Amino acid sequence: MAKLPIALIQTRTPASPGAAFAHVEPLIREAAAGGAKLILTPEATNFLIQDRAARDAVLETQERDEAVRKLRDLARELGVWLLIGSAIVRSGHDGDDRAANRSLLIDAGGAVVASYDKLHVYDVDLPTGERWRESAAIRPGDGAVVAQTPWGGLGLTICYDIRFPQLHRALARAGAMMIAVPAAFTVPTGEAHWETLLRARAIETGCYILAPAQAGAHEDGRRTWGRSTVVAPWGEVLAKLDHDAPGVLFAELDFEAVTRARTAVPQLTHDREFTPPS
Repeated sequence: MAKLPIALIQTRTPASPGAAFAHVEPLIREAAAGGAKLILTPEATNFLIQDRAARDAVLETQERDEAVRKLRDLARELGVWLLIGSAIVRSGHDGDDRAANRSLLIDAGGAVVASYDKLHVYDVDLPTGERWRESAAIRPGDGAVVAQTPWGGLGLTICYDIRFPQLHRALARAGAMMIAVPAAFTVPTGEAHWETLLRARAIETGCYILAPAQAGAHEDGRRTWGRSTVVAPWGEVLAKLDHDAPGVLFAELDFEAVTRARTAVPQLTHDREFTPPS
């Protein structure tokens, strides 16, 4: 199997779709110029807004969202596959005004070939005093997705999903050879857990883990951890941006490494039923 040149885009996404596209476009062009055939952006690529009223003022369906439309055109122009790590869009569910946090995989012709709504929403009170209630604004999805690409299966997850190993195992067992983890991690949890969780999910699944991240101080007041990372199937960090500034991270995936890892530790075939503890 041929090797796959990829690029992760690290962003500091602004608070409107038009400004968000203007921010990410040159980074994607840089990635394509550097030879990447699959390019991945972070969670909330189309805008990053905490305030519910301000968010609702710019919220659109995925078909009408300005950033999504322009990103599809850009993928077609550049002839690359592009994963919008997520776009915040109208969920399309009648009677529920919450948004969807949705990954969109775009092929080299600009078509949306797969989508995934974030399964696990982040509701927490942090020791720092930060309080997050993602469930108030985001309608969680209800299904896992392995998207088919010319290079193999790509499992789709978003941010907080990284803490649920059963999801990643299910993706690997369904044919994923690489798993996307686009994120907007907070600084405290990013510093403590980001790389450890990414490496653990790679080791448990024998997959490449591709984690493009939001980074730095945003217009809406939040700070995100950055440190976009690619982890190989044996658990070693293949490439990493060791900062919280916008940038492009290049890597090359050799899918023979997936075979080697899963042959050495065939854990995906060794499940056993058991009685849970009482």
